[in-house]
Amino acid sequence: MARRLRFTGTDSKVDGCPALHTDEGTGEIIVQGRPVTDSGNLAQLQHFGPGDAVVAVPRELLVNWAPKEMERVPELVDRDTFRRLFVAFKHTAWRLETRRAYASDREDPDFQEFLATGSSPCDPNEPWFVNIKAQTEAGKRVGRVRIADNPPTTEQLFLLDYARHNAAVGEDMRYLWREDADRAALPAEDFWIFDSRIVALLHFDDQDNMLDIELITEPAEVVRYAIVRDAAMHHAVPWDEFAAQVAATE
Repeated sequence: MARRLRFTGTDSKVDGCPALHTDEGTGEIIVQGRPVTDSGNLAQLQHFGPGDAVVAVPRELLVNWAPKEMERVPELVDRDTFRRLFVAFKHTAWRLETRRAYASDREDPDFQEFLATGSSPCDPNEPWFVNIKAQTEAGKRVGRVRIADNPPTTEQLFLLDYARHNAAVGEDMRYLWREDADRAALPAEDFWIFDSRIVALLHFDDQDNMLDIELITEPAEVVRYAIVRDAAMHHAVPWDEFAAQVAATE
């Protein structure tokens, strides 16, 4: 069975080698570098077995990108602490949404209205909209990229319709087909990234309920999520353009 490898990082400025990847199943670190094949060099290695291979990588690659702990202990925060991040951020707040549905949406009366009429209502005085409007009017940037299936799920269609309300208060709403996200090797993770220094990773169960919120501040990990953000933004299209694509397929 093929490993599930997640790109960890590289110090390369051009060709992406050397680099580190993480095996998400075993936690092993996969090191990519220049092969060491000279017999004189191999003869100097201790504990070098017949099935082993050797690569050379710069020291800074391991210093900058290798795990700093044997096992990272998640820093979990409550909902109130999470909500305060949307007031405290200084410059940018950005989210990647990858799930096919969210239980919280199905419980929203606006979702029931969408099912009945095909259009989602909006209360502009909801705390979320009031705060985001204040943040964007203060010059801060808030945005999302949502990944959608083809065809979109009912819940994804609801969020696509609702995106106009988010955009009305200044959110930069963008979309990406799942097959395009897979080609871009985007991870199946939901997260917010604040000021390119704090990541709030959202964990869900199989019923689409959010279980907990994990804060990540380790620089190498934050950079990894920033790379994901940049790739998603590069491939995604504005919500209204995406809505037109969806309408054209119906």
